[in-house]
Amino acid sequence: MAGAKNHDYHILPPSAWPIIGSFSALGMASGGIMWMHEAAGGGWLFLAGLAGVLFTMYCWWADVVREAHAGDHTPVVQLHLRYGMILFIASEVMFFLGWFWAFFDYTLFPVPVEYAEGVVSVAADAVASWPPKGMEVINAFEFPLLNTFILLLSGTTITWAHHALIHGERGGEKTGIWGLIGVGNRDGVLKGLWLTILLGLLFSSIQAYEYAHAPFDFGKSNYSSAFYMATGFHGFHVAVGTIFLIVNLVRAYRGHFTPRQHFGFEAAAWYWHFVDVVWLFLFVVVYVWGGWGAPTHGG
Repeated sequence: MAGAKNHDYHILPPSAWPIIGSFSALGMASGGIMWMHEAAGGGWLFLAGLAGVLFTMYCWWADVVREAHAGDHTPVVQLHLRYGMILFIASEVMFFLGWFWAFFDYTLFPVPVEYAEGVVSVAADAVASWPPKGMEVINAFEFPLLNTFILLLSGTTITWAHHALIHGERGGEKTGIWGLIGVGNRDGVLKGLWLTILLGLLFSSIQAYEYAHAPFDFGKSNYSSAFYMATGFHGFHVAVGTIFLIVNLVRAYRGHFTPRQHFGFEAAAWYWHFVDVVWLFLFVVVYVWGGWGAPTHGG
């Protein structure tokens, strides 16, 4: 029969989201550059582009969810979705590798400068040291260590939720909003997601407090620039991961996941574990090793 589907692949229909997303990203990037150079209208162009990117993301992923419910995500398609997520996380690893590379370069080959009251200067008798002489650093064993425990705990809660989704059984019929939970989901899925989201929000709140009380400003030295770029981008990824988990929580309440088909949840769990691992490296390299021997703020 002409047009009959005799394969396990999903042939996508024409979609406007790639071109809309591309122009939105172009507008966001151009507006951001204009905004930083204080050009007229740069801020508005950036916000319009950002709105377009967010709208594209919402609509595009809504299409993917509808395709899953329509049965288009066959085992072959799900496998390829997993390959795509693995490659995406690999690209994120390379992204953070650049910041670690910069931090290692500054640490192992420091420039002989002195730091005093937010001003970096090169002195004739200055000795190369890292962090710069006179700079106070954040105590790694206060808020950074607490945030490490928070992320490690969040890794266990998302794993709990994942195992509850795969192996869970419904503990009796539920009424009200609990009745919306799909087959294979049980209370552990929702409780695990709720706990992971709350821990992610707690991590972000503590990091915001840490930034507000940090003893150094961005751009005042190689140390401060490398510190804020590495930890700041990680904080951005925590925020993205938290939104990812919130979307999955809503989908779990709507019964979108089953033990055999839950790629969206699995992708969020992978992403969150990636965020956990990156933080462990940041804590050891940036906070502990990178500030070793320097005076700590308030210490």
